[in-house]
Amino acid sequence: AAVMAAAAGDDDRDLSMPEFEIPDFSRICKLEEYTGIVGIARECIEALNADECEAFRAALSRLEEVGAKIKEVSLVNLDLLRAVHNVIGSVEASSSGGKYDSVRYGHRAASANNWNEMYLRSRAESFGLLVKTYLFQGAFFQFKNYTAFENACRIRARIVRKTRELYNEVDVLAFPTKRSDADPATASTVSEIYDALLMTLLPNVTGQPSVHMPGLVLSEGADLGLQLIGSRLNDARLLSVAAFVSENLSIGDKRR
Repeated sequence: AAVMAAAAGDDDRDLSMPEFEIPDFSRICKLEEYTGIVGIARECIEALNADECEAFRAALSRLEEVGAKIKEVSLVNLDLLRAVHNVIGSVEASSSGGKYDSVRYGHRAASANNWNEMYLRSRAESFGLLVKTYLFQGAFFQFKNYTAFENACRIRARIVRKTRELYNEVDVLAFPTKRSDADPATASTVSEIYDALLMTLLPNVTGQPSVHMPGLVLSEGADLGLQLIGSRLNDARLLSVAAFVSENLSIGDKRR
């Protein structure tokens, strides 16, 4: 909350930022009780394996024990999040990565004979294979298949609209944070990274606040983490709920 209070607000150098009222992060406090509605996506449950689903539902049961109400909702475009993030994310990475040219920013290779060789060698030394793969992919959609990027942006707008409507029914959405059978730290391909972090794509695509609480969803010894996703620009409320959930579920685990 302290970090958000310092960082949140308008940036007159970022023309993509919407005008909004800064949340009052000083109002984050310990909730005495929480009776809000926690939404779970039917499509998320269907994507989990049996052990992951059991662990997630166990965490949801503990949420009910401390006062929350659980409601199943539908995110009909959940299966498109991966493709949308893959296209838009790689284009944004490629575009943003252009400034790391070893002149303005970034590492500069030694003993280059000319400017072009310096660019090539500097980037070859600076970026690993996965980053290069992602940057090349973004350049492809940016310069060779821009229609795919435009379509991904249209789908994202639809997902944003549909997700916003869900918050008329629920207070927060709950997901596991990661999968039990995939580890982004050992991924050798971009696809494997997406496999591991699939459940984190919604807030990244829609621009919603999300908080991860480790230790609350355990599957066969793997810590999947509990992720709560709040409505857009409602960060202060989400942090209050997360503090209550984290403390009360952890206390319940200790008592067990």
